[in-house]
Amino acid sequence: MNNSQASRRIEVSFEFFPPKTEKMEAQLWSAIERLAPLGPRFVSVTYGAGGSTRERTHATVERIRRETNLEPAAHLTCVGASRAEIDEVARRYHEAGIHHIVALRGDPLDGETEYRPHPDGYPHAVDLVAGLTRIANFEISVAAYSEVHPEALNAAADLDNLKRKIDAGATRAITQFFFDNADYLRFIEKARAAGITLPIVPGILPVTNFNTVARFASACGANIPAWLASQFEGLDDDPETRKLVAASVAAEQCRSLQAAGIEEFHFYTLNRADLTYAICRVLGLRPEAGVPAQAALA
Repeated sequence: MNNSQASRRIEVSFEFFPPKTEKMEAQLWSAIERLAPLGPRFVSVTYGAGGSTRERTHATVERIRRETNLEPAAHLTCVGASRAEIDEVARRYHEAGIHHIVALRGDPLDGETEYRPHPDGYPHAVDLVAGLTRIANFEISVAAYSEVHPEALNAAADLDNLKRKIDAGATRAITQFFFDNADYLRFIEKARAAGITLPIVPGILPVTNFNTVARFASACGANIPAWLASQFEGLDDDPETRKLVAASVAAEQCRSLQAAGIEEFHFYTLNRADLTYAICRVLGLRPEAGVPAQAALA
């Protein structure tokens, strides 16, 4: 990393999921406390299929808003709810001071293999984005796929869908996680050529458990290069080495993107802070003075 790269302060955001148990809640808030001093642009909280975590998501983002100086973003999907129900959730968020929504189509309902729109709902993410803009002046992030959404007809159709979401009112795109930077950089070139000028932030997933990541990748169409699989081969029962390898792989991926001019990163933390914190340090990010006190839990 050269001096000019090191001198530029990168921007980061962190994704968490709402906890199911008291132990998981303690782990989540430990991660938030650990990462908050890095001054993220925002922190997002996911939303389960069919709205299965709706109340827990709402409670988590409200607590972040109430007890920290972090900017919370709530995920919202089209699955399993009518437009009126989704609109009411969005209004509740806005009234609670949560003005950033990550608007997604969502995954199929539990037990189903294909996505089916609710008969009275928003059919797709582009419709949800348009609906949110009618409710309030939200900041709206949407998903992008540098390796093409698995249900898209082709790459051109997938890119057109992203453009329509942005034209409908989205202010930022965040990519699904990927491991081949060349795919992401080619995608950025195609997006710019298509007239998409808004930020397309790379989504970074530190590999805490290779088998889990392989399952995630299979579901979302992300490619796992052979070299990555070989890095974790034989480490199932060696968590300490696995953690060191994971940090090294993710840090190298981010440094390579930074060298290519990328200055903003979105980390899928899986409610674990250590790997993400270490990667941010490697990228030159340091705690902001005063943030620990701002982010302390009540």
